[in-house]
Amino acid sequence: MLLFNKIRKITAVILSGAVLGVFTAAGSYSFRLPESVTAGSTDNIQFAQYPELRCTGNITKPCGTQNKATLSLFGTIPVKSVNVTREEPPTLIAGGEPFGIKLLMEGVMVTATGKVDCPGEDICPAELAGVEVGDIIRLADNVQLCSNSDLQQVISDSGGHDVTLSLTRGDADITACLHPAYSESAGSWKGGMWVRDSIAGIGTLTYINKDTGEFAGLGHPVCDSDTGEIIPIQSGEAVPVEVTGVQKGLKGKPGELHGRFTRSPLIGILDRNCESGIYGRLSEDAFSRVSCGSEEYPLGYRQEITTGDVDVYVTVNGSSPCKYSAEIEKIDLNDQNNGKNMIIHITDSDLLKETGGIVQGMSGSPIIQNGKLIGAVTHVFVSDPTRGYAIFAENMIG
Repeated sequence: MLLFNKIRKITAVILSGAVLGVFTAAGSYSFRLPESVTAGSTDNIQFAQYPELRCTGNITKPCGTQNKATLSLFGTIPVKSVNVTREEPPTLIAGGEPFGIKLLMEGVMVTATGKVDCPGEDICPAELAGVEVGDIIRLADNVQLCSNSDLQQVISDSGGHDVTLSLTRGDADITACLHPAYSESAGSWKGGMWVRDSIAGIGTLTYINKDTGEFAGLGHPVCDSDTGEIIPIQSGEAVPVEVTGVQKGLKGKPGELHGRFTRSPLIGILDRNCESGIYGRLSEDAFSRVSCGSEEYPLGYRQEITTGDVDVYVTVNGSSPCKYSAEIEKIDLNDQNNGKNMIIHITDSDLLKETGGIVQGMSGSPIIQNGKLIGAVTHVFVSDPTRGYAIFAENMIG
């Protein structure tokens, strides 16, 4: 009897530990899984990264509808309830080509402030008015600003009288009263600030939606180099670029693609710059050029992605991309759209020889897995240029 009781107690302890372990694992899954997923009308809700999870619930509703589904461990232990949206994935033309970015800002961005050499005492009118670096000045005395010269003209013509500035700081609209100061050296009225009205650079095209003519690139926003703020654009152009060389990436020193804008016809008009990339619409000429002969892939949703081998389209010479091998090392399935949904490792010996891994200018390079476009390269690790971050392609679909 004593032996029987002892065995019973040991068995109970083992079973209790097993049950506790299972529920602990269930809690861990809940933390790692997203609050919502999107899938095609007939697709099973299956996470490639977690094949042990099963999905139950009314998950066969038509496209355009949303419903709840329950993810369960081995179909028995509930892990998490998720929102399921049925949406047929678009078929996209994979990019990989470099393109030039020319942006004219919506207003002007304050990049620095400084004192004006006034008679008696140097002062900074911008700081006294409460203007901060990173502010977007849209109006000056009700004059819409499109350039640095527009702002300087209003201040110069003020004759020293107050100038009302309408500016944006983050999500807030603010009014500031600027009292210009007279500069002895310049012989004119000054505001004590430097502003930027345009920006230019090089990125990589991620995809083209042949049905809509929309294209997207970068996988992250275009930000001001001085303030780090997202550039609000009034208008912009995507122009062809020829890659002329590569500065190889080294540990502690990011590399860079070198290129030049060409005289080829315009790619398209840029109309949106946001957290998930930069967007535009193809010109008619560009649309006809890419509509045939390009490789097309259906969009891959996040739950279809798994760690392991992928292909990346990159241009390291000229204007035509090549396919290189890489691998996904880590996936963050949560809903944060910050361009850092995956960690990607470049493994292709040819690409490593050419670039050292990921370099500036490769942002937007499309990633293909299992015949689907699943993401785009966004950032490089400064400490290890063979690795970097990538964004889910579904986060880039506008």
